[in-house]
Amino acid sequence: MTNSLQSVDERTARELRGLARVLVRSGYADHAAITAALTEAVQEDAPSMDAAALVPLLIGEAVMDLNAESAEWPAATDPDRLDAVLSELEKLGLVVVRYTSDHHAARQALEAAPDPKGLVFFTDTDVWHAVDFSMLELKLWHPDTANVAPGEPLLEDVLTLLHEHDLPATFDEGRIEVTLDWKRRVTL
Repeated sequence: MTNSLQSVDERTARELRGLARVLVRSGYADHAAITAALTEAVQEDAPSMDAAALVPLLIGEAVMDLNAESAEWPAATDPDRLDAVLSELEKLGLVVVRYTSDHHAARQALEAAPDPKGLVFFTDTDVWHAVDFSMLELKLWHPDTANVAPGEPLLEDVLTLLHEHDLPATFDEGRIEVTLDWKRRVTL
């Protein structure tokens, strides 16, 4: 087995680097989770590769790229403003679930909360999309797990709060689309 991406096809190498990039830049996954996800991807997509040797290289490359870019970032980034919005929503009684694997985990958090005012959540793949395409999908549910609808006060309150924090957002097809440049500071 080899530990260099040079021995796999270009598409597979690009996909593995892309996965490492979004996992690292998400800012939510810890080193163990990143390692596990990349190890699984290498074993599945490039079984002839030595995952134990390749994964640290993929992570290191992604971290170095991020560190070089983040030196030029402003003091407050869009994810910082998003975190402020999410904290305010929590203070207002909404359950906030960040970077969850799916809506089932978000629903469990909602059901476990005493007297929630609603739920706002986003998944890991929503963050990966934001890393690559500068748009994060937020899901907003009522306490009974029903999606919010246009014109409802809960939706209007969340949209207003996002706009007040300079995060352009619109409601489209049952979700809030937040335009943001995903520059989340990471420590691995």
